Amino acid sequence: MQTPIRGLRSFCVAAKCLSFKHAASQLFLTPSAVSHQIKQLETQLGFTLFKRGTRSIELTTAGKQFYQSVQPLIYQLESTISEFTDKQQNKTIVIRLPEFFASELFIPRLSEWSASNPDINLQLETMKTGSEHSYAADLSIVLANGKPNASIVHELFPIRYVPACNKTLYKKLKHQEFNALKSTPLILHRSRPWSWHQWADNNGVDDFDPKQIIQFDSMFGVARAAQQGMGIALIPLPMSTTWFSEQLLVRLFDEELNTRDRYYLIQHENLDNNEELTRFADWIKSMFASTFL
Repeated sequence: MQTPIRGLRSFCVAAKCLSFKHAASQLFLTPSAVSHQIKQLETQLGFTLFKRGTRSIELTTAGKQFYQSVQPLIYQLESTISEFTDKQQNKTIVIRLPEFFASELFIPRLSEWSASNPDINLQLETMKTGSEHSYAADLSIVLANGKPNASIVHELFPIRYVPACNKTLYKKLKHQEFNALKSTPLILHRSRPWSWHQWADNNGVDDFDPKQIIQFDSMFGVARAAQQGMGIALIPLPMSTTWFSEQLLVRLFDEELNTRDRYYLIQHENLDNNEELTRFADWIKSMFASTFL
């Protein structure tokens, strides 16, 4: 006896929301149609999947076990169908990258790629610096202190950090030299909580005793806080060049913090038989590695 896929899908949706009405809305069916499909499925299986109340439903013990077994299979089937459907249309490349990198470096240069490759769709997924990269993407750009543990990795460029603040605070602090660090809040990214101490150690700042350290979980937060006069921030270059050229930020000291931080391009599959991915990966490497290394 064949089990209709529609019945399994209706069951999974109903089991997730515990409502035939809500399941029907998601499946673009009537509640009675959903109920009928699930009743047919129960007849074929030989056991009851739901305890039906006047205004609610809940899974039986057997229903819970069946849902846990069948739901991953239905999800995989739908993903496979979607994947093969996409292949019949324009190829979509999924790239995952840090949000600050995307905003300051990647997107401003993306029009060049799009103009030359109108037949290839792109899906950009941004993430905060320090979060885990996703293998659901075709390619990832990550910031790491050392080469990432992945099979196919290309180094793009290193970054360095410079102390910066807004123009108003700069005028107030520029004559204080390193003493400014004792009276002004210091801003940094929480993925590098000791970066100001490293900067001080590397540049011979004696008796480093900051008044206050403020951490943000995004580089946008770090840069924006400095721009609004909250304090002195360690700002990464070269991706923050525009902030300085537009004088949203001003370098307070010439001394920089050099680390092992690098941006890397990670391929999540071999590109030998994928012309579109190969073309896109080569563009990324030529655009960023050759420009900033």
